[in-house]
Amino acid sequence: MNEANWTRRLKACKKCPRLVIWRKQIAKIKRRQYVHETYWGKPVPSFGSIDSQLLIVGLAPAAHGANRTGRMFTGDESGKWLYRSLYTYGFSTRKESFHASDEMRLIDTRITAMVHCAPPENKPNAEERAQCQTFLIDELKMMKNLKLILCLGNMAWSAIFISLRKMNLFLGSVPKFGHGNMIEAPSYYILGSYHPSQQNTFTKRLTIEMFNEVFEKARLQLNK
Repeated sequence: MNEANWTRRLKACKKCPRLVIWRKQIAKIKRRQYVHETYWGKPVPSFGSIDSQLLIVGLAPAAHGANRTGRMFTGDESGKWLYRSLYTYGFSTRKESFHASDEMRLIDTRITAMVHCAPPENKPNAEERAQCQTFLIDELKMMKNLKLILCLGNMAWSAIFISLRKMNLFLGSVPKFGHGNMIEAPSYYILGSYHPSQQNTFTKRLTIEMFNEVFEKARLQLNK
């Protein structure tokens, strides 16, 4: 499989009826401040080169973020945190991304999600996670230069280890998630971070200093 076919298959996916209905509904209702915008309203493809050494894995597109803009982590508060840190540590050309048509470019980095459609209440169910895992596994297989996977949140962490197990690249149970934890798997290093959701940033569970420390660790690992 090549990336073009993978992306084409992803964009056409309608395997999860609940998510298909929700993403289309949100694209019609819209948020007041975006009422004049045309929402993407489809599965959101990954962003960045398939030849990258770093893969960042999130949970799912935000209803009025990536489901609106068509680019992962673009157009919401979580994206502001992510792109600011990416820029600080040399993983992107700009510190802010507003829409898929802007001039943001990632450097040796790719951003994906364990589920590519916006879910109600930002909570994909088990069946939806399983359906989308096939895309994650195929994506990992295509990334021949991949060295480090950064998982944003416990669910992304679990999804990666389960995917690696299905690929026969990891044995045993999923290691315990923790912010800043790094595991050496047979093929990659897996690094964990709290997700930069408002639930975590507003409560100070995740601070910008904590988030930057994870990217500093990622940069040091890739520079070895």
